[in-house]
Amino acid sequence: MKDRIENNFTYHEPNKDKTLKYQVIRDYAKEFAYRIENHCPDSREKSLAMTKLEEAVMWANAAIARNK
Repeated sequence: MKDRIENNFTYHEPNKDKTLKYQVIRDYAKEFAYRIENHCPDSREKSLAMTKLEEAVMWANAAIARNK
């Protein structure tokens, strides 16, 4: 567990490969966000969907940053 804590709370400087992966994740998420915006009525559920999409991008980026 100590190794995981050290890894999860350490800055992971992005390299060119990881930067490209971050961009791909963001691009797909942005496309999906527009689909949610265009097809879902304004509602609490829509807001939650957007929030969860943002969270998914964050966790996907963390997966890229923290792992080889």
